[in-house]
Amino acid sequence: MATTTTGISSYIEPAPIKDKENPFESMMSRFHDAAQLIGLDEETYEVLKTPTKQVIVSLPVTMDNGKKKVFEGYRVIHSNILGPAKGGIRYDLGVTLDEVKALAAWMTWKCAVVDIPYGGGKGGIICDPRSMSVGELERLTRAYTSALVDVFGPDQDIPAPDMGTGPREMAWLMDEYSRSQGRTVHAVVTGKPLVMGGSLGRTEATGRGVMVSTLAAMAKLRLNPGRATCAVQGFGNVGSHAAALIEDRGIKICGISDHTGAYWNDKGIDITKAIGYRNGNGGVLEGFKEADRITNEELLESPVDILIPAAKEDVITQANAHKIQAKLIVEGANGPTSAKADSIIYEKGISVVPDILANAGGVTVSYFEWVQNRLGYKWTVDRVNRRLDRIMQDSFERVYKAAKDYNVSMRLAAYIVSISKVAETLKYRGGY
Repeated sequence: MATTTTGISSYIEPAPIKDKENPFESMMSRFHDAAQLIGLDEETYEVLKTPTKQVIVSLPVTMDNGKKKVFEGYRVIHSNILGPAKGGIRYDLGVTLDEVKALAAWMTWKCAVVDIPYGGGKGGIICDPRSMSVGELERLTRAYTSALVDVFGPDQDIPAPDMGTGPREMAWLMDEYSRSQGRTVHAVVTGKPLVMGGSLGRTEATGRGVMVSTLAAMAKLRLNPGRATCAVQGFGNVGSHAAALIEDRGIKICGISDHTGAYWNDKGIDITKAIGYRNGNGGVLEGFKEADRITNEELLESPVDILIPAAKEDVITQANAHKIQAKLIVEGANGPTSAKADSIIYEKGISVVPDILANAGGVTVSYFEWVQNRLGYKWTVDRVNRRLDRIMQDSFERVYKAAKDYNVSMRLAAYIVSISKVAETLKYRGGY
């Protein structure tokens, strides 16, 4: 590969990054930079930057007090060039259309970078799931599914869990969609309970992908797992599984955190104990006695070899990027590093395995679940893990090679790999 300076720079400006709060602008900035490096033509640029479909729905739901409340929901299909759209559904008060658009685009690049035949999609509902009863959440999920029954489908758009949702919500979605079709349709959604066609290995898949990415990057940096230290910001499904799997490989986990605070132990934290405490303490680490209490800011800036941000967007920003001491950042969350922080991190010589590569283990095993549903045959967990590990390792090597060929960061390289694949497919598919 050779770096080119021709292409989009002569006719289009990158999206301005106004602040760290707009993930769509951050994604578009990186998309523009990668497109410029590969000399993407104007027509393809316009197609790939624009979501294929954006749906906004109003969802009147009867609450437990008998009154109706109207919720706003979104579903964005960014691309279906590689195949049906794929992406989770987020239940959170902070959901915005810009956020959903950014996450849908991230899914396009994430599926392309690990070479699975999906486009990108994402959904969300503005709600506080923690304050809602099980009955209210079921009625909300069914209302959302019913409103989008013409959008969803095993060959059109395949949702999955995200923040605020899980296997229970996916079971309701599958059932409601199946009722509309007059038959059971397992493959309409992934992340389902095992008894309803879910895949073995799916729960820990994203964390496992983070682990594989971490070890692959450590090998390139010549970091010895037996001597390395790590901090994990975010101790939910992704962070806790990543921490446990990384600890199993001999890496010492000195810091962990969730929304209640951060915890540090120079000698290392026993992750099995931490998970056990969290599970028995209402799902939070608050009051964990096996480590000293510190702030989340202190954890992010701690003197470790590896930092794994596995919580929300924009936790590493222009304000704190110069304080990061880790040699390697592996992004378990979507968009944990703001676009403005990218250049600071790169100039400091910190290696970053970007989100669209590092946390792609989840969508990869979701793809496996869809395949199994279509085949009507269930794989063993060993087969799932073996195939996941191979895909993650191969994808890392492709991105690492692109980074060397173009002399750019792993983040830009990941975008180069994924945009090139989607652009080439679009060229073959043609259009009007």
